[in-house]
Amino acid sequence: MTPDDLAAAIRAALADLVAAGALTLDVPQTLRVERPRQAGHGDWSTNVAMQLARQAGMPPRQLAQTLATALSSVPGIAHVEVAGPGFLNVSLEAASAGELARTIVEAGAACGRGRRVGGRVNLEFVSANPTGPIHLGGTRWAAVGDALARVIEATGAEVTREYYFNDHGAQIDRFARSLLAAALGEPSPEDGYGGAYIKDTADEIVADDPSILGLPRDAAQERFREEGVARAFADIKATLHDFGVDFDVYFHENDLHESGAVARAVARLQALGAMYEKDGALWLRTSDHGDDKDRVVIKSDGQPAYISGDLAYYLDKRERGFDECIIMLGADHHGYVKRMMAMCALFGDEPGRNLQILIGQMVNLVRDGQPMRMSKRLGTVVVLDDLVDAVGRDAARFALTRSSTDSNIDIDLDLLTKHTNENPVYYVQYAHARTCNVARLADDDGVRREDGFDPALLADPTEAVLLAILGDYPRVVAQAAAMREPHRVARYLEDLAGRYHKWYDICRVRPMNADEPVTDLHRTRLWLNDATRTVLANGLGLLGVSAPERM
Repeated sequence: MTPDDLAAAIRAALADLVAAGALTLDVPQTLRVERPRQAGHGDWSTNVAMQLARQAGMPPRQLAQTLATALSSVPGIAHVEVAGPGFLNVSLEAASAGELARTIVEAGAACGRGRRVGGRVNLEFVSANPTGPIHLGGTRWAAVGDALARVIEATGAEVTREYYFNDHGAQIDRFARSLLAAALGEPSPEDGYGGAYIKDTADEIVADDPSILGLPRDAAQERFREEGVARAFADIKATLHDFGVDFDVYFHENDLHESGAVARAVARLQALGAMYEKDGALWLRTSDHGDDKDRVVIKSDGQPAYISGDLAYYLDKRERGFDECIIMLGADHHGYVKRMMAMCALFGDEPGRNLQILIGQMVNLVRDGQPMRMSKRLGTVVVLDDLVDAVGRDAARFALTRSSTDSNIDIDLDLLTKHTNENPVYYVQYAHARTCNVARLADDDGVRREDGFDPALLADPTEAVLLAILGDYPRVVAQAAAMREPHRVARYLEDLAGRYHKWYDICRVRPMNADEPVTDLHRTRLWLNDATRTVLANGLGLLGVSAPERM
């Protein structure tokens, strides 16, 4: 019995009680079934009695007891206990619990994935300026953003991965001046970019077009801007692709200004009464919706302010048919959130639904117990390629994804290169490889799944624990998507790996020796082994991490 099966049984029991006149309430369409926090409290737990008690007009424990009595006769349920203020702890019969193993294996890659329910999501992440390699902050968003896209897709939504390509503005100008200075052998501008990559890029541009140095300075700087941005962005795309991250849309900021999108956004907001004129400038009433102050959109000299591009870009996404627009930003953009949410509200949309902004904290690299410093401007930058070269793609992606984006994280390079259980990605991948090895050896010994399956035989306590966590996988994926927290999948996989390793130490899938016959217990345990393999592989796939068959 899966959590969904149990939820359906609870709804049916409630409906029967209402029909019999024992209860007066509206049967909920959905209800929460999850694993109890403490071992020994059954296979599944629900707080439905506490949720419905007021509507039913009775104390939560009384409602829980009524529901427990009704559920006790449901096939597959062994025992229902009322706990605490009104929790229902449900214990399943071994056969009912064990049936989950076959359900998971037969579902295969579809296990944990929801049916398509509609909804189009635009997920914008990384969007590093094309002024050099992707640093660690962008690397974190690459791993987390791609994992989040996969997790949301697993719930049935359509996700478009989008990269906002900043080819307009002051940072690009500083980049161009830095390249020109490097090519001419001049010191880097005071507000420019330093580092070996600037000199290398400048030298490449000059080697391809020596005549560039003979141009007037303004013309030369423009050529360095065009060539430098093109080369930097090509490198960014290639680096991300090698990291397993590809985008559906690369949106050029410059297009907003050249296509008239800014003027259209301003006109829309004016028509909505969201703007006013003061001191020769055009202002947006963001303070009406929680911002610290109103924002200038068109300056007194007629030039668009920075926020104008944000207005045009958001409106463009909504006009492209996206129901939800998610933007992932670094910690230095925290002050940016209020004005963006106010902008969303002024367009007549719902902040937190139509527009969602996720803020990610800093990443620190540690080697030999000491932090590794980085500064993109000074050239001592630690970039995505550095991290992958040091620990590998899988370890980098898992390490960056397994923690909440709300927290700063330290990436221990020494730990991530160890082939021990201390290394979280190794621990999970080794569990998957072990399931594959068990299946290979079982096949050698003539243990075949198709020859028998008796879920009632999965009676060892470690099997009950393993089945319970396997049954929780769809809920974890759904929760990770709803809360925009893919780290929940990573932590779940670590827990699952631990439960599997404990089961492996106690329960044998193969006969002890050649004289021992193959039984249905061996075959049924092979189903459980392969169910674990399925969930580990599916979960690692959501994180963009490989599931090796041998290690």
